[in-house]
Parts: sequence; structure tokens; C-alpha cells
Amino acid sequence: MEFLEHATRNLFFTGKGGVGKTSVACATAVRLADAGKRVLLVSTDPASNLDEVLGTPLGHHPTPVPSIPNLSAMNLDPEKSAADYRERMVGPYRTLLPPAAVKSMEEQFSGSCTLEIAAFDEFSRLLGDAAATSQFDHVIFDTAPTGHTLRLLTLPSAWSGFMESNTTGTSCLGPLAGLQTQQTLYQETVHALGDPTITTLVMVTRAEATAFREAARTSGELKALGVNNQHLVINAVFQANAESDPFAVAMQLRGEKAISEMPEMLKDLPRTLIPLTAGGVLGVAALRDLGRTSTATAQKTAAAQQELRPPGLEIREIPHSLGAMIDDLAAPGHGVILAMGKGGVGKTTVAAAVAVALADRGFEVHLSTTDPAAHIAAAVAGLTMANLTVSRIDPVAETARYSKEVMQNAGAGLDESGKALLAEDLRSPCTEEIAVFRAFADAVAEGTNRFVVLDTAPTGHTVLLLDSALAYHREVTRQTSGMPEAVQNLLPRLRDPEFTRVLIVTLPEATPVHEAAQLQRDLRRAEIEPYAWVINQSLSPLNVTDPLLIERQRNEARYISEVVSQQAIRTALISWQIEPPVGRAALNHAIAEQDA
Repeated sequence: MEFLEHATRNLFFTGKGGVGKTSVACATAVRLADAGKRVLLVSTDPASNLDEVLGTPLGHHPTPVPSIPNLSAMNLDPEKSAADYRERMVGPYRTLLPPAAVKSMEEQFSGSCTLEIAAFDEFSRLLGDAAATSQFDHVIFDTAPTGHTLRLLTLPSAWSGFMESNTTGTSCLGPLAGLQTQQTLYQETVHALGDPTITTLVMVTRAEATAFREAARTSGELKALGVNNQHLVINAVFQANAESDPFAVAMQLRGEKAISEMPEMLKDLPRTLIPLTAGGVLGVAALRDLGRTSTATAQKTAAAQQELRPPGLEIREIPHSLGAMIDDLAAPGHGVILAMGKGGVGKTTVAAAVAVALADRGFEVHLSTTDPAAHIAAAVAGLTMANLTVSRIDPVAETARYSKEVMQNAGAGLDESGKALLAEDLRSPCTEEIAVFRAFADAVAEGTNRFVVLDTAPTGHTVLLLDSALAYHREVTRQTSGMPEAVQNLLPRLRDPEFTRVLIVTLPEATPVHEAAQLQRDLRRAEIEPYAWVINQSLSPLNVTDPLLIERQRNEARYISEVVSQQAIRTALISWQIEPPVGRAALNHAIAEQDA
């Protein structure tokens, strides 16, 4: 990996969900630690799986990885950060104020906004305070999927800009109260992010058009923030070893086409290519090999191991296609269908395919997304159906609309000074979270008279969005005349299995399956029962002959069986497609029954 030849102290790994950021970040950490460097590996992803990849239980503080001298790792736990942050803000007043006043303060520090601010506070300490990590030579950040990462990286500028203009120290949201004292730290964070001698931003992508578009968008926005020291890693590059295998040939050609047509701004970046592996990148041995083993060697190894592997799934054990569920999904005649799961598992494909199938049956359908990456438009490119509406929840537009409404309602009776203060409050970055959440609630409410299919954001963000339902009204009712009907009825609607059907989308691999299982546990704690699991991009139904694909096919068997036998009430499977699932015909084909 070329960026390790002159590694800076801070290394950030970002990119579209599911491209392999954690694997590459962990492999980098292991490589530097093996070279004798003292390394701290940090995940800022609410849905972190560092523990599984490293094979070591991790906590909120640096934990040595026993099998790798010089390496420590930690997860920035949003819940723990929020609890610590909340206590720092409220604790000093517990003996000074009446219990009712303390309770009111605690309410102000609830909700997803507090989680993000608290995680940012900890992140800034690690990046902006050199003394906090002085015992390490390198600090590696395995960041969350792109939308959350950009928000995290823009927060230093956003918070510092807000605090410079907010001379009163007040805010519509309680969490901002603790930020004023941290200005120097945040300024140091901004400096560290933009200093090429200190920080390298490693954008991890795959040889896929959507992933390259996302990387290009990320690159441009980060450059606008002054983060110019960037490196591109193209992960999981496949080289066919069996020219008679149409799936292998198509996979290679698709990757080569995507690389040749990548956006111009990415072509100028220094680049590292990492070959596709036969199985999941779990454990120290696999991490040490990542990027070092040539494709040809990996294929020979896979072929040699075939006799040692248990057979794959029998065709009769493979779950039915998603198309077999459409009639059941359509039965109520209206409602909400949520496609949820880890970033990069294909939620957009599943949501688009379900929406098109329902529209084909004559239903009115609204297809939308809460994902900041918003790839819905590409999935339905060129598709025209009179009864299918496609949109996205645009954070900028929703924030502007929400701010205007608050100014008209809460600001109506204020004098000029009061209006100026309220305008300052609304410039808080937290306003966006509230605005997007309300738009989500509005979208769900549409399910009372049509089908609404939502391609939701990656797991961590989505769960935070859902969890904020109960806390949301505490902030909104401070500024508006009352809680909107859509928000008031959101949780009952999400908990109604006749109104809301949750499709948990995963891949037949360790990390996506185990993360999906955690999502299911979170949903059940919120009294939301998933309707079905959808296993996407599976090789199991296909007659592949390429050695590497055969090995990957065999590796799928245990995870498909785990989903069917241990996790899902219903399971559907979508096979890997020679043609990308874009447009009406391709989407219909993706969820149709596969030939055995």
C-alpha cells in the first residue's frame, strides 16, 4: 500500500459503505505495528466491527490487541460518549437546582444530536489534542460511511463558525452548551485535518461506478475543506481465472470499465489496488496478507483449498427470490417498506426493485431515501412510470424549509433582537438533524394512502434516526405550537406490522450478517419486528467455474444457513447479476426466481 511509504501521523479511511474501509484500516494498522510503530486504531462508526475483524473485544478506551504488539484499538461509543458528555453538562447543577429543573436539562441532552456532538467531542480530543495520543506514533481513524464521515469532518468548521457568531452562548438545543469552552481544541482539529504533513485522507472504494461517484464527491468536498492530502484505494479488484465462466468474465469487465471511467478528479490521485480475497478479511493472518497476495496467487490458493472445504449449499436449501414476497408485501394495498442494513449491501437495489414491482401491479408508490449518499436516482435512471414517484430527503432543502417555518411560527411575536437570537439558534448544525427527521416522519405518514418505499441510511445512522422519535418533540415543541401529527404517530406506525414492513438487507459474508443481526436486536428493542431478511449479491445459485468465485461461493454457505436458521422469519435471496441492476428490466430480473 503506497501511502505507507511515507505514512503521516494521522490516517483517515473513508468511503461509501461496504467498500472495505475497516479491512484496509486494520491491515494498515497491523502493517505499521509490525514495523515497530506504536499505533492507535479508532473507529468513529456507530456500527463498528473492529472487534470482529481484530478478534479482540474493544471498549471506549484504547485496548491493546494481544496478538499484535504495538497496536491498540478502541471504538468511540456514541452512547457512552453521550452519557459522559451529558453528565459533564448536568452534573454540576444536581445539588444547585430543583429536581424538575435538572430533569429539564437532562431532556435537552437527549436524542441523536447529543450522540453526534459527544462523539465529535471525543474525536476532536484524539485528533486536536496531541497530548491525548502522545504515546502513539500513528493514529488511524476507521470512519463511518461517507455521509456520516463528511458530517463529522465538517463539524469542526461548522461548530467554530457557529460559536464565533453566537455571542450569546445560547442555543435551541441543549447539547451546544458545552462547546463554547472547547474552541481552542476544535481549532487545532481543523488545523490537523488540513495539514498534509500530519494527516492523510485515504478514500477506499471498489471498482464500481456508484462507489467511484461517491469517492469523487467526497474528494471534492474534502478539498473544499482544505483536506488535500488524499490517496485512493481501490479494494477487491477481481481478475478472472476462467475465461469460460461468464460470471467471472462479466465481473472483471465491469470492474475494468468502472476503473477506466472513474471521475477525472480521482484519476490524478495516488492509487493502490487491492485484489479480491477468497473469503472474509477476519483475523490477524488475513489482515497481514491483504494487499500483498497477487490475484493469481489467491486464485491458486483458493483452488488448492477447495478439497478441504465443506460443500456449498444444495440448490434446495437456497432461499426463494425476493419476487416471491412481492404479493405478500402488496397485500395491504398501502403502507411503508423500509430497506435497512449495513452500508454497501444493496439497500438501494432492493428498495428500487420492490418499488418498481409494486408499481407494476398498479399501486401508487413513492420511492425515497434518507441516505446522504442517495443513489436512488442512478438505480431508476431512465425509468418512467406514471404511478411511481422518486425523491430524496435533501438535508439542505429540509433544513431551509424547517428554519423558515420556525421563524414564521416561533419568531412571529419576537422583537428584532429576539428574532436575531432565534436565527442564531437555527444556524446550529443540530437543526439539520431535526429537519431531516421530520421529513422522514412525513414520508412515513404518506403510507396511509399509498406505498412508501424508503432506502434508508446505513445502520448506525438509521437506528439513531429511529431512536430520536421520543426525544424529538422535546426540542420541536420549544419552537413550534405543537408536535406535528406525522411525528406524533411515527413510532406507532413503525411498530405496526400491518403498516410497516422492514426488509433487512445483507450480504452472505460475516460482517454484514452479524451487523444485520445487531440491527435486528436494536429494532426489536424499539418494538419494531423485521418482516424479512434479503441476502443480496449471492453466488450460491450460480454455476460458477472460476476458482476464486467457487471459493467465495463455498464461503457463503455458512452465512446463508446462519440467516435462515438463526435470524430470519422469512428469507429472500438475490443472486449476483451479470448486468448491473439499473433500470426497470434489470431491477425486475434481479428479484425474479433464479434458474438452478
